[in-house]
Amino acid sequence: MSDANNPHVKERTTPQWALYQRENFWKPNEGQAPLFNTDPHKLEARAKEKLNEAGWYYASSNAGLSTTHLANRQSFFRHRIIPNALVDTNRRDTTTTIFGHKVSAPIGFAPIGINKIYHPSGEAAVASIAQELNLPYCLSTAGSTAIERVAEANGSGPRFFQLYMPHDDELTLSLLTRAWNAGFDALILTTDTWQLGWRHDDVAHANYAFYRGFGADLGLSDPVFRARCVEDGIDPDRDLVAASSKWIDSIWHGRAWSWDKIPWLIAQWKRISGGRPFAIKGIQSVSDARKCVQYGVDGIVVSNHAGRQVDGAIASLDALEKIAEAVGEEIYVMFDSGVRGASDVVKAVALGARFVFVGRLWVWGLAVGGGGWGAACYEGFVGGFGYFNGGCWVQFGGRV
Repeated sequence: MSDANNPHVKERTTPQWALYQRENFWKPNEGQAPLFNTDPHKLEARAKEKLNEAGWYYASSNAGLSTTHLANRQSFFRHRIIPNALVDTNRRDTTTTIFGHKVSAPIGFAPIGINKIYHPSGEAAVASIAQELNLPYCLSTAGSTAIERVAEANGSGPRFFQLYMPHDDELTLSLLTRAWNAGFDALILTTDTWQLGWRHDDVAHANYAFYRGFGADLGLSDPVFRARCVEDGIDPDRDLVAASSKWIDSIWHGRAWSWDKIPWLIAQWKRISGGRPFAIKGIQSVSDARKCVQYGVDGIVVSNHAGRQVDGAIASLDALEKIAEAVGEEIYVMFDSGVRGASDVVKAVALGARFVFVGRLWVWGLAVGGGGWGAACYEGFVGGFGYFNGGCWVQFGGRV
């Protein structure tokens, strides 16, 4: 908690995030109550109550028996923090730089598809909150809002485009050009979702929004894709089921890429963007991390897709420690998967991540109350990180 009149507040170069705690304690004096419990388990429970069955299954399902998801959380539990006492934390600063952008904290919004199944405001609301907090926003190729609309909502905020690469080079180039023209100035290729993981609840309930004609707005707004629909005799404005199915079949569903395609993609993105960063998401092994360095990739996201793709895989945090030791000085290392609180961010950064992306936590906030709740959720989250960014650990990139 922070005193709003504390003289050190004026010396801070980042928002006084901890004031959010004070605001909640003060609310009863004004006849109000906190919006929600920031405990991620209780927030998740509220989201389950709020979402319909289909929305809940898509948000919560993991691959197989969820053992990778469990391993993610167990790894965070195994790594412990040793607090340091009597350290002057009055002038703490949570800012960092990612791909040339100075942001409020080493925390960003991970790319998550079809946000409109969680709330009608969809990706636009999330992008707007990211801009308000000065935290990076990543738009998924599986997004349910057009690239240009998301950019408008994000305003001057830093934003990156996450690519599921189609097996149609012209369509890929169209997506990259649209993203660049809309101000998405870093490209992140996700490599672990060429085929959906087997998620029991989704399969058992035939829970797939794209095959119901919902959520493919990003693709349906693309001129090249619309032309492909017409070539196949599909009217993208009238036959949404056929068009949406064709869209998602174009970027997923059994069509894998290999390292041979990476030089082409890097070259095309660098040409379109004038040399802006290219990263690969889904790296879990030291050998793949070294290949990224070899191929001239600018950054990697150590991620197992939060356990949604490969059941029985290594915990992402365990993979991070080995990868950071091997290539952390040669490439910009980022992290996601299983993050549920500020202490998790601290652990990931201490183990070598320079930046951490958070996913499901903001989905729960969006599902429960739309963009406003998402903002409050993140304020509490970053506030907790601001507390840790003092005497509780040694330094960024140090050891827990």
